[in-house]
Amino acid sequence: MVEPSARYEEIKIPLPDSVHGLEEVSAVLGIPRWWPTGARVGVVLAHGLGSDMNDATLTQLHRDLTESRFLCLRFNFPFAEGGKRRPDEMQVLRRCFRSAINVLARDPTAAAAHLFLAGKGLGGQVAAEVTISRVRADGLILMGYPLHPASKPNELSADQLYRVVSPMLFIQGTRDRYCSVDVLRQTLGRVGAPTALHVVHEADHQFKVLKKSGRTEQEIGQEILGVTEGWMDKALGS
Repeated sequence: MVEPSARYEEIKIPLPDSVHGLEEVSAVLGIPRWWPTGARVGVVLAHGLGSDMNDATLTQLHRDLTESRFLCLRFNFPFAEGGKRRPDEMQVLRRCFRSAINVLARDPTAAAAHLFLAGKGLGGQVAAEVTISRVRADGLILMGYPLHPASKPNELSADQLYRVVSPMLFIQGTRDRYCSVDVLRQTLGRVGAPTALHVVHEADHQFKVLKKSGRTEQEIGQEILGVTEGWMDKALGS
């Protein structure tokens, strides 16, 4: 007997208000085999500034998590859908993220029982903002979190992290100009919510590594997957 494989559906997420003349944004829903049996864990992934939902790191993580056992959704923010370089205001980003979360609850018989919010760069900031605004999440997965402007570790932007109550996993590259690992460690020491930090050696803000490292993008992706999956299992008490 052949087991049913994971499937991927291209869908549209309606926006609560028109943005850039758009009434909806594009998304890809990954449905694992045998869903909705098991723990029924959903993951919503948001892209960063200068990219869209087809960002290489997000796309690989989306597929890997879906193939594992998680219901996964990646989506475009309105500015990316409309081909804009300048990001939308945080209020617009939050509303779009919440609309994406609502997709996982469209079918009550197959809705996720547990929810994790993940974001890369700006997407991580929005994920944190969403949980602050009373969206319940079992945890946040923050990749390449922009803690400060490029190469300016003294100009921190960490206020929202102090208000998050959900557990947080930070995945951070050592060559990320937007987040000094040492400064991030110091910052997390003052955060009240449970936190974990995984450092990807020699990776930059986009999780690219130099050729001399001898590591491939696929290997970096598998490292991120292993850390993410293990942390989510721990957060759920598995």
